[in-house]
Amino acid sequence: MPSIVPARSDPSYVLNQIVLSPSDTDYLDQLIPSISEYSHGNKTSQLLHSLSEFAGDRENEIERICNASHQEFVTSVNQLLRIREGTVNLTTEILSLSQSIQSSTERLVQQKKALVDSRGVRQNINEAGNALQDCLEVLRLANQVHDLLARKNFYAALRALDELQNVHLRSVTQYKIAEMIRRSVPATQKTIADAVMNDLNTWLFRIREMSQYLGELSFYNTDLRKQRQQERAERTPYLSNFKLNSAIELVSDEHEEYDVLNNDDLQVDFTPLFECLHIHQSLGQMDKFRAEYAATRRRQKELLLPASISLVDEDMANLHTLLEDMAGFAIVERATMKRAPDLRSSIDVEELWDSLCQTAISLIGKALPDVDNAEQLLKVKNLIALFIQTMNTWRFPTAAMSGFLLTLFEKYAQLLKRRFSDDFLEIVSTDDYMPMPIQNAEEFEKVITVSWYCPERAVDDTKFPCVLPFSQMYPLCCIDIRNFLNQFYFYANDDFPHREVVDEALRVALDDLLCEEVCGSLVQKLSVQYIGQIVQILINLEHFETACKELESLLVKARSPESSIGSVSLRATEKFRNNKKTAEKRIFELVNSKIDDLVETAEYDWAGTTKPIEPSTYIQTLTQYLSNIMNSMLLSLPTEIKELIYFDAISHAAKAILALPLSPTVTKINPNGISALSIDVHFLSDFVSSLQNPILQQNLDELQQTVALMESDNSDEFYDSGLRNRKYGQVNPLNGPLLLEKITKVVEAAPQTAATSAAERLKGFGTRFGMR
Repeated sequence: MPSIVPARSDPSYVLNQIVLSPSDTDYLDQLIPSISEYSHGNKTSQLLHSLSEFAGDRENEIERICNASHQEFVTSVNQLLRIREGTVNLTTEILSLSQSIQSSTERLVQQKKALVDSRGVRQNINEAGNALQDCLEVLRLANQVHDLLARKNFYAALRALDELQNVHLRSVTQYKIAEMIRRSVPATQKTIADAVMNDLNTWLFRIREMSQYLGELSFYNTDLRKQRQQERAERTPYLSNFKLNSAIELVSDEHEEYDVLNNDDLQVDFTPLFECLHIHQSLGQMDKFRAEYAATRRRQKELLLPASISLVDEDMANLHTLLEDMAGFAIVERATMKRAPDLRSSIDVEELWDSLCQTAISLIGKALPDVDNAEQLLKVKNLIALFIQTMNTWRFPTAAMSGFLLTLFEKYAQLLKRRFSDDFLEIVSTDDYMPMPIQNAEEFEKVITVSWYCPERAVDDTKFPCVLPFSQMYPLCCIDIRNFLNQFYFYANDDFPHREVVDEALRVALDDLLCEEVCGSLVQKLSVQYIGQIVQILINLEHFETACKELESLLVKARSPESSIGSVSLRATEKFRNNKKTAEKRIFELVNSKIDDLVETAEYDWAGTTKPIEPSTYIQTLTQYLSNIMNSMLLSLPTEIKELIYFDAISHAAKAILALPLSPTVTKINPNGISALSIDVHFLSDFVSSLQNPILQQNLDELQQTVALMESDNSDEFYDSGLRNRKYGQVNPLNGPLLLEKITKVVEAAPQTAATSAAERLKGFGTRFGMR
């Protein structure tokens, strides 16, 4: 019967294709189209039912198979586990056996290597023993060389080494040790050279340690020589022309000869140096020794110099140590050059000396900014000058250090100028600007001694207490000026070779101080409003001008012979003279300003209804003011200056009064107004006449003639040139017609209003202007 093939849409067919799928991919390839097909036909439940039936059949079949073969399966699993456990145990035993074999092999290799090494060592020991036995005699002789070296018998060791090399080594030439000893000879020679060099270095170290003491002794000896030279100069003034280290001084001091290298306090033994020199000459290494010695001394020179020094300590320990070390080092170099000319040349010594000087100058220069005291800097200069004189004794060039003294001098001059500048400023600022009172003759003598002032009367003819024309700032400044001169010349004593520089620097510095600090400060004080103070400043300026002239002569006398011949001129002399004019102008300004203020208070009633019978209050106050300042504030001024101030004041007052009727605000002037002005002008004229100086009266001519023209009944005379020149010659041709146009002969009645009298308006005016 033929088989019936199910249709592709049959669920059994689809289920069969899904189960038979060889992989998950094929499984999904069969499942997805079937799901899609059954979904469209609403047969999804039929497919799920078929799958469930198939799954149930498969589970029943698996359960049946497991129930039939369960015991056999468990037995097979147990057997497999036991086989696996046996396999693991066998693997562990195999690994343990392999490690044991490997360890045994390594021990065998080590034992074999040790056996080989021990045989080589034993063979080497045997050969060395035989060689040593044969060469003991040679080694004994070689050791003898080192024994001599240890006992510091350097020259004997060198001779023994030469005998070993040329005699004893010939009997053992078949051994290599002979060649080794022969090759070691240069090293032994070097050892000898190094040993003797070590001895020399020890000697050099001791020399370096005693360098400061050596320099200190040298400075002390130089100072004693200076004292002896001064004593000889006091006994014989002619010897003062010769400085330290001059031929005359050296001859005069021969009986005091002193060896700083060999005396009761210090002995410098050059034996180690000579021995080292002899050894190196025997070795033929003189050039090498010379180079090593030079390098050692250069290193010692570097160690000698500190990284920095301080100049602000009171005893200047740093500078003392530096200069004394330098002096001791250089003296040893000069002594070495004289004792061993083949070792040290003058070029080598001077090269080190120049390096020392330059470094010392640099160190001192870096420490200079910290010094702010001129006296401290003077100590520095004196110590350096002593150092220069000491090294000149040993014929060292000292031009660099002498030049550095100029740098120190510049700093010294700056410090002095700064200090005295502060002093002058304080004196000027704290002065009371009043004539200086003197209580007794002793005080008078002191002031005259320090000041450049010649009193009109001698001390015996002077009554005390008295008053000097200048204020106390003048003698105080004179004292400071003298101290300033002395401080400068303290620096320029016999051990300073640049006296001409000091002369010029002193002139410039003194000129600057007088111009800027004294004169400049006084000129600034002229801005005050108190005339008495300005008058005193003017008097002080005059005395300072005199002092400057005296200073010019003093500077010429104190000038050193090296300075140029001729007069000395100070800018300050001209500046004080010119600023006297400035002070005079300032007095003019203040006096004229007071006059303007007084004239401004004048209240003329140019159209007054009554004729005044007394001068105005302002003109009375004005004349009283002029009288007071001339008899009090300006009394101490020279007569010519006082007259000049009076002349200018009266002239200014006349012009100010004349400007009152000329004012544009004044349009009409009646006879009463002219009468008031005339009374005031006559009052001023009477005051000027009382001064008994015809020149002062001339200042009122224009004012008087102008008032006369205003009072004249015939004004046509002014327009007649002949009459005008005779009667009104001083009247300004432009002012005359202007005033004549304002004059009216009509006196109008006064309005019935209360008016404040001029006396009330000027009440207290004298107090406001500081007048009693």
